[in-house]
Amino acid sequence: MDMEVREPVVAYSRQKFTIEEYLAMEEAAVEKHEYYKGDIFAMSGSKVAHNEISGNFFAALHNRLRGKKCKPYNSNQRVHIEANSLFTYPDISVVCDEVLTRNNDNWNILNPVVIIEVLSPSTKNYDRGEKFMLYRDIPTLREYILVDSKSIHIEVFRLNTTLRWELEEYKSLEDLLHIKAINETIPVAEIYDEVRMDSE
Repeated sequence: MDMEVREPVVAYSRQKFTIEEYLAMEEAAVEKHEYYKGDIFAMSGSKVAHNEISGNFFAALHNRLRGKKCKPYNSNQRVHIEANSLFTYPDISVVCDEVLTRNNDNWNILNPVVIIEVLSPSTKNYDRGEKFMLYRDIPTLREYILVDSKSIHIEVFRLNTTLRWELEEYKSLEDLLHIKAINETIPVAEIYDEVRMDSE
């Protein structure tokens, strides 16, 4: 099941954990957790609309990138940001060329070029704000895409040639979403196909 990070709530009462302690706990855990600067945060299950959008978007990317140099990963794939210590599970991440992982562990990806998060009322402020700030510490990241689950609305933050983040929005099912980092175009209607929109 796809998961989503809620506004951060510390999962354990102990003051701080090392990265090694977190990774050992996560390997044995049934549920997923996020790690940031010694704190471990619980992750919760997602609603139907969130899962439908994530599934549609991942399928669209998987079909278009088959046999090419870039590959999408779903929310089971953990991403680590060495510059700020964050370990997290984006809804979708895309890596091009060789996949780099922390200490070559094949668990914790270091070099996504695109990250996609599906927004919900409980996550939108975190995903747009603090989490985006943390994601910007990934040296390879070129696009950060936020997909609303309550309305037709996609926000694409792109790193331009002057290394500044620019925003482009898509608000119609007739729009074509262009992901420049991987040179692929996906109809917005395909991403929202048969989605039961989250009304809460």
